[in-house]
This record gives sequence, structure tokens and C-alpha cells, in this order.
Amino acid sequence: MPSRPSAAIWTQLFQRSSDSGMSLQGKIRQMLVGAILDGQLPPDAALPSSRELADQLEVARNTVVLAYQQLVEEGYLVSRQRSGHFVNPAMLEGQRGFTAAGAEAPAAEANGHTRPDWRQRIPRPPSAQRNIVKPATWQNYEYPFIYGQFDQALFPTSDWRECCIKALSVMEIRNWAPDLIERDDETLVQQIRTRVLPRRGVFAMPDEIVVTIGCQQALYLIADLLSGPHTTIGFENPGYPDARNIFGQRNARLLPLQVDASGVNPADESTFAHCDYVYVTPSHQCPTTVTLPLERRHALLELAQRHDFVIVEDDYESENTFSGTPHPALKSLDSADRVIYVGSLSKTFAPGLRLGYVVGPRDLVRELRALRRLMVRHPAAYIQRAFATFLALGHHDTLLRRLAHAYRERAQALTDALDAHLPELRVMPVTGGASCWVEGPAWLDATRLALDAQALGVLIEPGNVFFMNGYDDQRCFRMGFAAIRTDRIEPGVRALAQVVHQQRNRA
Repeated sequence: MPSRPSAAIWTQLFQRSSDSGMSLQGKIRQMLVGAILDGQLPPDAALPSSRELADQLEVARNTVVLAYQQLVEEGYLVSRQRSGHFVNPAMLEGQRGFTAAGAEAPAAEANGHTRPDWRQRIPRPPSAQRNIVKPATWQNYEYPFIYGQFDQALFPTSDWRECCIKALSVMEIRNWAPDLIERDDETLVQQIRTRVLPRRGVFAMPDEIVVTIGCQQALYLIADLLSGPHTTIGFENPGYPDARNIFGQRNARLLPLQVDASGVNPADESTFAHCDYVYVTPSHQCPTTVTLPLERRHALLELAQRHDFVIVEDDYESENTFSGTPHPALKSLDSADRVIYVGSLSKTFAPGLRLGYVVGPRDLVRELRALRRLMVRHPAAYIQRAFATFLALGHHDTLLRRLAHAYRERAQALTDALDAHLPELRVMPVTGGASCWVEGPAWLDATRLALDAQALGVLIEPGNVFFMNGYDDQRCFRMGFAAIRTDRIEPGVRALAQVVHQQRNRA
């Protein structure tokens, strides 16, 4: 006879799912699906009647009836006349021999076989790399001066929802639901080449553009395709850690290119002469935020021609400029296909969307597409189509103007607060983007500062991770202002100043 779980389990399971923003019916469905798939309800288990469950959960009976009906339609439950509802055994086929967490059952583990030593089999473990670290619970901190996160108050919720709904129309589904294999959404590519790139002075044909899952995948594809143990990459120092790790993972040799108040300096020609590729962030250098002057851009392109290297331009933050007019991209000055251009569509919008692109010669883009096919085939076509609509309706341009105003205000508040409360620190001028680079006196330990400040609810990012030698410039740190309200900036800097002064007194 089918077993019937005890009444106590339902209240307990319902409370676990009650934190979500779902309707009561949705919470009941979530509770039951989770209990079935996690193995808490065995195959053929009998469920309470709709009246019993409604009484136990203190909800309307009709709410439970509708939840049961939906789960019957989806195959999780079966309805038997005059007997009630039962867990459909077919939903659990193939799961036997596994625990609720998905691991093999103890019987399979105790067979005496030797397990592989994964530490020996992974010669370059990615988890050992030095990365920027942000607390997963950063939104719970009072003063989150971190970079690369978004402010929900600035998110264009209604505009994005409109574009998502349009992408779900019957005609649009026919465009994005099929497997695109190596292709991208043609509408998005068209919007990139006609609405996004011209602002940077870049003009490209459709077969010279490939869409990626953020700039991160773009850089990984480039590194995987072009670099190896015998490849030398010139890399900004300090520079973007993830890009450094990506090229390092391909066993490429990295040469540090020193950065000054105007960015990377092409005057050191002897270093550039040894490079096969040079990675730069000219619009807003990562992490110092300085902009590469026009004369240095021309000099860098001349060096590339003279010494036969290719430039990878990461234009990750080009559109976040307070002047209203972005600086011309290095790619816009390139007349010899010496620049591979990497851009982001989602960094200023919602980093979680993960949309980027590469612009390069069609021969290169063709191979990048073929390589991407081996990894993910293509980024989610539904997101591509929704974002294409977001661009076409002008929502993206509106968002950029709103963000420029908000970020300019926050940048001013941050630099004013730092000048007032921490005049002993050197703050790089902020002309755009969403962060500022701070250099402290020789006695400052930014790593210790970040840990002590976190205890007061202040999050900053230690700067040593941006340097090839992690022991360089322990006195530097980065402060982002995209995810913190303007009225929280001055109190946050004031709290940070307390920690700095305590460290100074101990020095």
C-alpha cells in the first residue's frame, strides 16, 4: 500500500520555501517538487487530500487544488480516482543508487577501489590563481565600495521586462528557439555594428563580429586560439587579474608593461619588441582608471606594425564616461588589422546577463566562432534577442545617460569624502567608469585594511591582486561606487578613515 508521509513534514517543508517571492500556489508547488526530486517523498507516496494540506498550511483549499492540478499536468503527481494524489514513480526513474545530493550511495563508495588523485592530474589548478574576491553577501554590507556589481535602484526594470516580453512573442520564439550552432542573433549583431560600435569610431561588417558570454569568454577564446607555451604577451602592470590568469592558463609568457599616470608607456620599445600580443585597457585602465592619450595610442600602433605584434584592446568601460563623449577606441585608429577589439554589453547594465563581443578580421572571427561552438555553441539566443530589442528601442542609450549622471555624482561624493577624511591618500582622478584607484603611504597595508574595514561594514578591494608580483604595492586599493548609494558614501569613507588611522598609529 502506498506510504503516506507524516503531517509534520508539510509545515516544515513549506516554511523552507516561504522566503521566496512566489505566490502561495507557487510555494506549494516548489515545496512538493523539491521534496520529490530530493528523495524526501518516495515513489508512489500518497499526498494529503487538498483539504488536509490546506488546513495544515493554513491556506485556501483552492490554492492546494490548483497546485496539485499543475503538478499532475507536469507529470510530478498522478491522480487516482477516489484515492487521491500520489508521487509519479516515473519522475524518479534513473535516480536510484544516488543520494538526494546527487552523490553515489555509500554502497558504491565502499567497494575498495582506488580513487584518482586529482591534485596530481591537474597540473595548473585554476582555483589556485590569485583572483579578485568579493563576499557573496556583499549586498548585506552597509558600505559596499566594490566594483562590478549593480545598483538595483538604477536597473531599468520596466524597460527590460518589455523587451523580454517582446522576445517571448510567437514570431520571436521562432527566431531564437532553434539551435543557432555557430551563428549569433542577426538583429543583435546589426545593433552592435550600427548603434554600439559607431560611438567608439569602430565600423565592422557582420562577419567581423562574434557575440560572447561576457568579456571573460571573449578573452578566453582569444587566448585559447592564439596563445601557448611559446607565446609572449605584454601585459599591463598593474592590470586585470582575470585576463592575466586566462593567458597564464594557456602557459603564455607574460611580460609586465609598467603603467604610469597616462597608462601604458610605449617608450619602452625593447619590451614591446619581444611581444607576440599586447593586452591593454586604454579607455579606462584597469585598475588605475587612467585614459591612454591619443599620442600614445598612435605610438602603440606604430610599435605593433614595426615589431609585428597584435593588440588585444579590452574596452570594458568605454561608455561610462562623464564627459558624454567616449574616447575613440584604439581599434578606430587601426588600419592594418593589428587590433582585436573586445567589448561588453552587460557591464553597465546587469553583469549577470553576461553579454560581450569581439570585433576582428573575418578570418579570426570565423575561427573564434568555430572554437566557441566547441564550448557553448552560442550565448543564449533568447537573451541576445531581448538585448537587441533593448538596443533598438533606445533603452540602452537612456540607461547610459542615467548611469553617467549617477556615477558622476557618486564619484564626486567619493573623492570629496576621501579628500576630507583621508588627505594622506593619493586618489587618481576619476573621469569615468565606476571605481577609483587609491594609493596610500608606505606604511599602509591594504590587505589588512580591507579585513579590518569589513568588520565595520565597509568593503574595499586590496590592490595587490592587480600586480603580477602579489607583494608589490600593498598600499594600493580600489573603491567602486556603482553599487553604493550616494548618501552612504561619506559615512562609509568616514568609517574607513577610522581603520586607516588605527593602522597608522600601529605603524
